[in-house]
Amino acid sequence: MSEGRKPTRSGNELNPTPNSGVAIGVTSLHKAYGDLKAVDGISFTVKVGEVFSLLGPNGAGKTTTIEILEGLRQKDQGGVEVLGVDPWTKGYELHKKIGVIPQGFKFFEYPTPREAIKYYAVLFGVKADVEDILRKVLLEDSADVYFTRLSGGQKQKVGLALSLVNDPELLFLDEPTTGLDPQARRAVWDVIRELKKEGRTVLLTTHYLEEAEELADRVAIMHKGKIITSGTPQEIIEAHSSGERLQIHGTERLANYLKEHTKLRVEFDGENLVTVYLQRKEDVLTAIRAIEESGLEWSDLRTKRDSLEDIFVKLVGEPLEALGQGA
Repeated sequence: MSEGRKPTRSGNELNPTPNSGVAIGVTSLHKAYGDLKAVDGISFTVKVGEVFSLLGPNGAGKTTTIEILEGLRQKDQGGVEVLGVDPWTKGYELHKKIGVIPQGFKFFEYPTPREAIKYYAVLFGVKADVEDILRKVLLEDSADVYFTRLSGGQKQKVGLALSLVNDPELLFLDEPTTGLDPQARRAVWDVIRELKKEGRTVLLTTHYLEEAEELADRVAIMHKGKIITSGTPQEIIEAHSSGERLQIHGTERLANYLKEHTKLRVEFDGENLVTVYLQRKEDVLTAIRAIEESGLEWSDLRTKRDSLEDIFVKLVGEPLEALGQGA
């Protein structure tokens, strides 16, 4: 494990992960279902102690990839190593070291979070510090409330709690905030940040691009079975960005005036948005001066930089959230 990993409450430190700080290594991974290439030769690594986000629309191959990493599905070709072992042949050994929250986590209706944690501890054959886990996932105030009466955010936190019972080195969090309101979503973010501080590795899938940009150290975007780009969120944005631009609500006449008088690249969306692309800081002053000199009506002037969501739409064609939960 990475330096600084906290010991468990019992004082027993976790064994370090093999392979020089790599928690997950994937090389030329293939998986097909008949003629459909669900995973088509992807390669990536996840470092120990980082949050790595795998993004993609429906049918991208994310779910198949994750199931292979968890040892639930056998690969066709390629190399896969998770915490130093082959997840398919060493699944029993691996499952003692990982925690999983499946997409759409559900549980029995009437256990409380405290009872659920104790139940999972018996299943894993471990001694779990129930109160410490409740504290970590911010469930102390709801520890004795029946699962069926918890809010959506609290239910997701129960899933997080259960994934921590065996004190895992690596967590697979599959859409952990789907359907939650913004406040509950951010509460789950706080839990994930705390897990990272403890030195745990997190593989996160999400259809909220803001979430990936906020939490992930590195991101890989899958499309049609391939990884089409990867890196830190900022690296991906810089590599594919349209650059900084000025956006103004105005008419096509204003757009044409700016084209003629500034020599800058100007676009009109056909409705009421004029976009001026900026190469230098001075271009902002040039554009604003020309807007004023035009004498034409305008409103709501603002500068814009591409977000990870903007880049995703550019590369894949549609917003990830609009596509629903990826496959």
